[in-house]
Amino acid sequence: MFDHVFFGVRDYQASKAFYLQALQPLGIELVQENALGVEMSADGKTSLCLGPTQEKPAHLHIAFRAATRQQVRDFHRAALAAGGKDNGAPGLRPQYHANYYAAFVLDPDGHNVELVCHEPG
Repeated sequence: MFDHVFFGVRDYQASKAFYLQALQPLGIELVQENALGVEMSADGKTSLCLGPTQEKPAHLHIAFRAATRQQVRDFHRAALAAGGKDNGAPGLRPQYHANYYAAFVLDPDGHNVELVCHEPG
C-alpha cells in the first residue's frame, strides 16, 4: 500500500537489528545501507527505512499485513527475541472485526509495531 516509510531512531544499530530479526517471518530483508540509514523490503516495491537521529522521535504505530495467523505468532516470537517488549500477545481483536488477528510489540524506541492477519482462522 505504501512506497516507503522512513523514520528516525535513537539507537540505529539496535533498531536495525530489531527490525531485521522481527520482520524476518515476513521475508523482509536488508536492501541497502548508506549514510542515511537502512532500507528493508520483502518485495522490492515497498520499503521500510530507518536512520539515526538525535531528535526524540514521536511514537509511531506501524502495522504490517500478514498472510497467515502463524506469521503473526512467528513475528511476535522473533520480535521478543530481538529485544522488543510485548505490547499485546497474538490473538483475535474482535473490537476491530471478527477476523482481526494481531500481535503488538514495542521496538527499541518505544514505537508500536503490529502484525495483523485479516483472514479467518
